[in-house]
Amino acid sequence: MTADDIVTDPFLRSVLVKADEARKQCIVLLELLDKHPRTPGSPPPREVEIELSKQQQLLNSYLIQVRNLNRRAIFSTRQTKQATAEARHEIDTLHLQLQNLYYEQRHLRGEIGACEGYDHKYQQLPLIPVEEFLRKFPERKDDDENALMIARIEHEHAERQALEEKRQGLLKKKQGLIAENKKRKEDLANLDKDLEKFIDAAKPIMKTFEKEY
Repeated sequence: MTADDIVTDPFLRSVLVKADEARKQCIVLLELLDKHPRTPGSPPPREVEIELSKQQQLLNSYLIQVRNLNRRAIFSTRQTKQATAEARHEIDTLHLQLQNLYYEQRHLRGEIGACEGYDHKYQQLPLIPVEEFLRKFPERKDDDENALMIARIEHEHAERQALEEKRQGLLKKKQGLIAENKKRKEDLANLDKDLEKFIDAAKPIMKTFEKEY
């Protein structure tokens, strides 16, 4: 796998192209130097010096371009790293929020399950069957399940209040009858005492009658 296969970014590929051109120019310059080796005290021909200078300037031009592109690549890399760090921070924040939402969702589901499974006392009330309730109150036939349950509970509450009022009335009546019976018993007891007194008082008269007859 070559660098061209690894690097896909257009700008980085341009850096590789310029670097390759500089490399090739180095090879050209080295080959030129190999053809015209320098010897002490014997300068190369004028045309060779001109060609070497030309090739050197061309190499310098390539190197300057490579340095400029390299600086731009470094700056771009720093910007990319900064953007990547910011994106990673945002992703981490979103992931944390997602985890919090997941935990909250699980908690709420647990609460909902607990509410649905709660054995509330209203479920133990001896409510009249739905069919019988609807026969008594046909205007409730379009109510949903929740509204129907509330209406049945309110009906049961009203019925119990009515029964309680009736019970209280009967209790007062019972207490009145008990008080009346007690008074009659007292009256009868007093009557017995008066009768005994009357009999005791009449005993001498009865003895007188017995003597005369």
